[in-house]
Amino acid sequence: MSLVGKVVLITGAARGLGFEYAKSLGQAGALIVAGDVSDCSDAVAAAGKDAFGVMLDVTDTASCDSMAERAMERFGRIDALINNAALYGSLRGGRFNQIAETDWDAAMAVNVKGIWNCCKAVVPAMRQSGGGSIVNIASLAATYGMPFALHYTTSKAAVIGLTRGLARELGRDSIRVNAVAPSAVMTEGTVEFLGEKYDRGLEVIRAAQSIQRTLEPADLVGTIGWLIGDGSKFVTGQTIAVDGGTVML
Repeated sequence: MSLVGKVVLITGAARGLGFEYAKSLGQAGALIVAGDVSDCSDAVAAAGKDAFGVMLDVTDTASCDSMAERAMERFGRIDALINNAALYGSLRGGRFNQIAETDWDAAMAVNVKGIWNCCKAVVPAMRQSGGGSIVNIASLAATYGMPFALHYTTSKAAVIGLTRGLARELGRDSIRVNAVAPSAVMTEGTVEFLGEKYDRGLEVIRAAQSIQRTLEPADLVGTIGWLIGDGSKFVTGQTIAVDGGTVML
């Protein structure tokens, strides 16, 4: 299940999960294109000498197209896209009728439209090279039904629906589309989102898991690597829960 030479585009790569994917997949031999609205220099350095970074706003079609174009100019192909960019830590939670409309719209623009934009940007290149793999990062919020963050929960449920529909559209092009649904991962975003409820929040999350420990970014790398590698070439339209056995799909 080698990743050597595979060209992998990662959105939201400046920190957290995206940084971990860039570092670990780059160390496994993948050629990494790291995109984010923030500087990706650290992720690029961790990913290896052949990696490079781009400024990327996933809500902007032209920005997504530019990322794909630069990948093609540098490597001549695109094998995989990891749609990791999302609004999470900066969102304000609360009862559903107290969520600010601006926060709702922002969550949908980044977490859903952003994936749509990036898929549109890379699919022509994947078709040209005979196939590829798209991995969308969903969340336990959607599979479990997390309350008091309905904008985030709804956006991640949309990611799962988008994954299934797009998998059916692109199957004949040998482009696979899958999703990964993690529980709360120990990232900067989780710290920001839980705020002063951080310790209690983690305690509640762990208590619902069959494997009762905290999920770390590195715990997701194996699943992501498998989905973009050749070992999963007959797997598409699936949502894989990496949540310690919280939700049994």
